[in-house]
Formats: sequence, C-alpha cells, structure tokens
Amino acid sequence: MSRPFCPDDFFHYHALGQVECCRTRDEVAFVVRTIDASADGYHAALWSCGVDASAPRRLTQGPPDAFCPRWSPDGETLAFLSARDAPMAQVHLLSRSGGEARQLTHCAQGVVDASWSPDGSRLLLSVPVLVDPDSRDEAKVRKEGWPANAPELAWRVPYKTDGVGYLLHRRIQLFVADAVNGEIRSITAGDFDVLGSAWSPDGSSVAMIRTRSGRAAHCTELWIAGADGGELRHLSSPLATAQSPAWSPDGRHIAFFGAEREGDPRCPLWITHLDGGDLRCVSNGEMELVATCGAHWSGDSQAITLVEAANGAHRIVQIGVTSGGCDVLVEGEHQYAGLAVSGQRLFALAEGLTEPCELYAFDRDGRNGRRLTDFNAWWRGRAAMRGERRRFSVPDGRGGTESVEGWLLRAEGASGPQPLLVDAHGGPTSYAMLGYPWHTHWYVLASRGWAVLALNPAGSTGYGADFVERLKGHWGELDFPQHLAAVEALQREGVADERVAISGKSYGGYMAAWAVGHSRTFRAAIVSAPVTNLESHFGTSDGGYYYDPYTLEAEKHIDPERYRALSPLQHAHNALTPTLILQGKEDQRCPRGQAEELFAVLVRCSRAPAELVLYPLGDHHFYEQGLPSHRLDVVERSLAWLERWIDVPLPPA
Repeated sequence: MSRPFCPDDFFHYHALGQVECCRTRDEVAFVVRTIDASADGYHAALWSCGVDASAPRRLTQGPPDAFCPRWSPDGETLAFLSARDAPMAQVHLLSRSGGEARQLTHCAQGVVDASWSPDGSRLLLSVPVLVDPDSRDEAKVRKEGWPANAPELAWRVPYKTDGVGYLLHRRIQLFVADAVNGEIRSITAGDFDVLGSAWSPDGSSVAMIRTRSGRAAHCTELWIAGADGGELRHLSSPLATAQSPAWSPDGRHIAFFGAEREGDPRCPLWITHLDGGDLRCVSNGEMELVATCGAHWSGDSQAITLVEAANGAHRIVQIGVTSGGCDVLVEGEHQYAGLAVSGQRLFALAEGLTEPCELYAFDRDGRNGRRLTDFNAWWRGRAAMRGERRRFSVPDGRGGTESVEGWLLRAEGASGPQPLLVDAHGGPTSYAMLGYPWHTHWYVLASRGWAVLALNPAGSTGYGADFVERLKGHWGELDFPQHLAAVEALQREGVADERVAISGKSYGGYMAAWAVGHSRTFRAAIVSAPVTNLESHFGTSDGGYYYDPYTLEAEKHIDPERYRALSPLQHAHNALTPTLILQGKEDQRCPRGQAEELFAVLVRCSRAPAELVLYPLGDHHFYEQGLPSHRLDVVERSLAWLERWIDVPLPPA
C-alpha cells in the first residue's frame, strides 16, 4: 500500500551518474551515489550493467568512494578514481575477471580525471600541482605542501570558485601514466588550468581545454599538445569559451562546445580542423545543447550524437557533420543526467517529473528503448503523482501576449482549488529541472494537498534564441509578470485558490525576492541562495564580473543605475510577505552577503516577517548536494514555513 512522500525520503534515493561504455561488448559502468545517514555524508560505488536481462552488478565496495569509471580499450580492465589507499584520490585498476583493485598512481595532490590511451598502454591524468601565488604568472611549482591558513593572494580573476574556494595556489596540469608501473611524466606546465582533455585516435596527441593566461583567466580555449610533451597549438581563437573536446575517429577534426561571448552559458557545437582552420558551428542557432552530456562521434566521423534541451525536456539528436541536418533519435518528457554511446547502443540516465533517475538503453537509431536498472524501486511505494506540461498565455513585454510552458505537479486524483507553490528555476538561462534531488519538497507538498507550478518563462532555454535573449537587461521586469499571469490562469481554472506561495534558488531566489517587493500575491516566500544586490554581486561572486555584464547588457561602471534598478534589495522595503531565507555559508556563486543584505532590509525596513538560516560548509549546491542533515532541515523548515503562513492573508498595504 502506498504512503505519502515524506521529507526524509531522499535518504532512500540512489543518484546515478558518470556512465561509461565498454567498446568490446554491450556493457556500461556507472556511479551510484547513496546517502550514509550515520556519517551524515555520501557514498559512491561503481556498478556495471549489460543490455541483457541480467541484474546490475556492483563492482566496488566501500567506503571510500569510487568514481570516474574508464574501461580499457580491450574491455578487460576498469580504471577508476578512489582515495581507498591514499589521502587523495588515485587511479586504481580493477580486472574484469575479479579480484582486488590495485592502486596505480601516487600523485601528491591526487588525480581529478583519467582516460586510457587508444592502445591501452597509458592513461592521461589531470593532476593538481601546487604553485606559489607570489610567483604570479610564472606559476612556480612548490615541492612542499601548502600550509594551513596561509595568506591567499589574488592578482587575477577568477581567484575562487564555488565548491572549491581559493584557486591560485594550484594549477591543474596533464600527465601521462604508464598503465603497468604507474610512472608518470608531465606533458603540460604553465600559468593555466586544464579543464578537459581527449586522446587523438592514434595516441600521438591530446586535445585539451585550458584557461587563458593573464589577469582574466575565466575564458577557456582549445589547444593540442603532443602526448610526449611536445609543441602546444591553439585552435579556438574566435571564441570566448570552449569545453568538452571530442576527437573524430578519423583523426581529422575535433568537436567541442563553445560560446562566442563572455558570460553566455549557451554553447553550440563547433568543429575545427587540426590545423586550426575551418572552424565552424554545426548546430543551428536555435538549438540549446546540454554540453555536460558530451559530443559522441559516429564510427565513420560523419555524425555526432548529443543531447538537446527542447520545450522543458531533453531529447537525443544526431547532427550531420557535412549536411548540418539534425535527426531526433529519442524524445519525450525526460531530462538526461548522462549519455554514453557505443557502436550499437545509446545509454542514457533519464529522469522525469514523476520518475526517478534510472539507466536506459536504446538501439543506435533511438529505437527499442528499455529501462535497465531499478535502484529507486521505493518510489513506487509512494503516493502516485500526476505531472502535466501546461501552456499559459502571458504578457510578452512588447504590449502583446505569448505562450509559455510550465510543469504542474499534483497528487493523482487531486482536484482544486488547492494551495499553490510557484517554484522559479535558476539561471536564468536554464529551465525547470525535473530531478527529484533538486525539488524534494515538491512531492511532499503534493502529497499534502498542494499543487506545484514550475514555469519556463522568457529567458528560459529550449525555446529558441529570441526567447532567451529578450530577458537580457530585464530581469524581473519581463519574467515576473509571466509568473503572475500563469498563477491567475490556474486560479481561473479552479486549480488554485488565493493561497499562493513562491520559492526559488539562485536566480529562482532572485525571482522570489523580487516577488515579495513587487506583489501582494504571495502569502509566503522561500528565498534560497539568491542574487539580491547586483552591484555587490558583480564583485563578490565567482562569476559576477563577467556574467552580470552579459546578462544585464550593461557594464557596472557605465550603467550603475541598471544594476541598482534590477536589484530586489531596492524594493524589499515594500514587502509584506513572510520570507524565509536559506543560504549556504560558503557559497561563492551567490555569496551569503546577498542573503544577509536582504534579511537586514526586510527586518529593518519592511513589515514582512523574516528569518535567515545559514548552513555551515554549504556551497551554492547545499540544497541538492549538501550535508544530508542540512538537506533534511531545508525541507522540513521550508514545509513548516509554508504551512505556517499559507492560510494567513497579508495585512493591508
């Protein structure tokens, strides 16, 4: 018999990731991440699965964690990273025939990525190297460890990043390790970080994504290095950023994702010839590609398979390299957390609004899809949910109307009117994420008689370039009225009543903070990891100095009034809505000062009840990846806040 979703259900959730195909048989390795409640942490183990009827097989035990699985070219050895025999993650090798894994590398600062050479004799390693920040662009290597509480010199940007902290005492460089004895040698060195790499098909060269040298190192470029440490060549000059290189099987071209403008998170697919010429974009301007799922060449080097965001969901597509044509292989109402492609199969980690993440297999042409795993079988013991893709007529900001989409979640059989939670997505150049870990509270609320709306208003990706571009310079001004129009439509339908709340994280936190200063529609608000003061966000965020000018279409020193006018902080004194503010204390993306400034204004200058909760050690992803005890507190505290205030009308203005 089913029971309602509860706040602590996420302790049962299995998160799947890092899927890796074997070249010699229909088998994939992948990571399964679970919660260790007793340690208030997580555990990651490696599993494998074939396309036959056999059950998934666990490959590693633990703790400690195992991640980054990589099959050898002959399929007989699985390389992976783990700190099981060392204080930092090292490469370990596990034979397919069984036995214990053996540690291959002994790098002082650990290893962050590894991949096999085409002949299986070597592994390409991404390795942190300690440098002296006072040497600046000389990046002099330190042999000794970095002392605790040492001064942190900043002489360029970025000097910090969310989830990591201070950066300039280390660089990430490429090394090659012998697959038998583990001996390593360096193939890159300098004042840059290598953020991605790929072997050439003949094993003689390596394509790599590296940061630029100099004062502004947030931009990235495509380079080629000799596998023996030979000459470096730069290939992607016209672009501001590059990521995820993939070498064509014939060795003639490299595909990668890249943006032409600083701050643009949308990255179309590019192909370049090895001589650096013939750089061309092979995806049309309307496609919104999911770069984290990679680019996968066909065996004849004539097509590339990848994931496209479209209409709030994902689909698997194939682009012709010469023709430029695009064929849709798989589509539906799923989003994909990973994609791996072999000669005969597509393997995807898929999740939906009412389905937890599991591994699926398809034929190479996208047919005959079937689910291979059932790690989250517990989900079927919970109350059935009904997820609907809805369309709403909303103001387009130009004096007319347009149609936008959103996801509506309710318990199966629910009928209105119900209290409604409007949950605004982050970005804003993104879309409503459907993965359960991002929105654990949705399902508990639906079980308790609520409806939940996740809208994709103007500025969201997956609906064409114009839809995204129109929000630039108009945060809150264009998309917030669309949220209000969708709420009013649901109220007219009888789905929702006057009991309406709003929540959101990151840019969604911005939207919730904007809402309480501009409307009396909402009886409760939850503002998580927000942007509230664009003037201070520019200089304190790990990316504000380049992202904010792009998305606001204004430089801070030229048009400070635009930054001020679009800051929720400037309007928060008007708030009457009870507002709960949740913030990771170590967040570098939307630093805690953003939350603290909003809290101070609400308490000192408005009549809105307000509380602020800081989560120690929490970064920007404290909600979906933070300490399990903190995640439980977030859900329980959010539910309590919503249920406390939703039946209380706002006081007169």
